[in-house]
Amino acid sequence: MLDLDMLFQKSELIPVIIQDASDGTVLMLGFTNREAVERTLHTKTAWFWSRSRQRLWNKGESSGNFLHVVKMVADCDTDTLLYVCHPDGPTCHTGRRSCFFHTLWEEEGPR
Repeated sequence: MLDLDMLFQKSELIPVIIQDASDGTVLMLGFTNREAVERTLHTKTAWFWSRSRQRLWNKGESSGNFLHVVKMVADCDTDTLLYVCHPDGPTCHTGRRSCFFHTLWEEEGPR
C-alpha cells in the first residue's frame, strides 16, 4: 500500500485519470488532493477537488452518476493517480459517456 504522503510531495493537487473497469475507456481527468483521496478510499466513490468551485466534490452528487472505484493506482513518479471505476451513467457533464470526444487528429487506415 502506497503512503499518501508520497503522492503529495510535489504538489497539493494532482491529476487523476478515470478509466471504465469494463473496457478500459478513459472517461475523464480531474484533480484531487489528500482529503479527496481519503474520502475516495472511505466511500469507494470518486471524490475530486474542483478548481473552479474551490471545494471538494463527489462525482455524481448532483447527477446521480457516481463513479464506483474498484482500483486506485499511482504512476511511476507517484504524482498522478488512475481510478478504475464502474460508472452509474454518463461521466461527462454533457451527458456523454466520456469527456473525451473532440477528435483533433486520427490516423486513417492500417499501417
